[in-house]
Amino acid sequence: MNALIFSRFSKRLTLRFATLLLIVSECTAFAQTPPPVWTPSKPIRIIVPITGSTNDVLARLIAPKLQEALGQTVIVDNKPGAGGNIGADFVAKSPPDGYTLLVGYNGPLAINQTLFDKMPYDPVKDLAPITLAVTASQYLTVNANSGFTSLKDFISKAKANPGKYSYASIAVGSASHLTMEMFKADAGLDITHIPYKGSGAAVTDLIAGNVDAGFFVPGNVQQFVKDGRLKLLASSGKKRFVSTPDVPTIQESGYKDFEASSWIGFLAPGGTPTNVIDRYHSEIVKILQMPDIHNKLVDMQFEVIGSTPAQFKGWIQSEIPKWGKVIKATGAKAD
Repeated sequence: MNALIFSRFSKRLTLRFATLLLIVSECTAFAQTPPPVWTPSKPIRIIVPITGSTNDVLARLIAPKLQEALGQTVIVDNKPGAGGNIGADFVAKSPPDGYTLLVGYNGPLAINQTLFDKMPYDPVKDLAPITLAVTASQYLTVNANSGFTSLKDFISKAKANPGKYSYASIAVGSASHLTMEMFKADAGLDITHIPYKGSGAAVTDLIAGNVDAGFFVPGNVQQFVKDGRLKLLASSGKKRFVSTPDVPTIQESGYKDFEASSWIGFLAPGGTPTNVIDRYHSEIVKILQMPDIHNKLVDMQFEVIGSTPAQFKGWIQSEIPKWGKVIKATGAKAD
């Protein structure tokens, strides 16, 4: 009798244990099920925080391809001002629903944290990185008729005439601004800063001779160098550009620790769901590697990156103190 009772109890226990295992298994499977692939249901806006720039060029290269991939209209919307802060803040305060993106760069994502006394947003907390898209060194550029024959000549004349010369930047707090401030400090130069709202106006004034110099990414000045209106004196990278092998780096010219790059990436409002970030990351990285897009960016002397969101976040976090050190050392201000 006891054996029969034990047998029935054992069967019931086994059945209950099996049921419990099934429930645990189903719960674990449910917990491990990835969120569904996000699909947009209305138009998307890409905010460019500076006009007439390579940010705008990149956004307009990516937008049609992204529209095709996602099946929704993608609009590029320029919101310049305050060194990129206006556009970045707009995105930071937008709903985290996947319908507003930022094409961000050094200024509003790293430099401005130190350059401005007060910031309306925190680039690390209030924006969600998608991918670091491209990086580029810059050219120290002058008017072809300026009389400057080389970097050495430029430095010599600027030192002999403190305050006489001026330089253009594409915006307050841009790499264009801070790279020259860093160079001024290293070379001991007194050159007046003239900030613009985008590269278009800055380069136009350089061509017209209204300013004397400026640091610009290749895409801003290449065509004007080719047609003889602008001249390149040096580049800010660690190595010479393949397309301009005769243009030395500033490091080669005796400033061994000098190196500065400009970069552009895509971000969403902070708090945007992971599956939305993942979808954008997947699509944008694919687009960056498409032959027509990739070749266009390489022709503009960009290095195509396509990082992960985590890598881009780490990049931003490392760039903030890097540029902060430059700002504090040079005394640069948000004019």
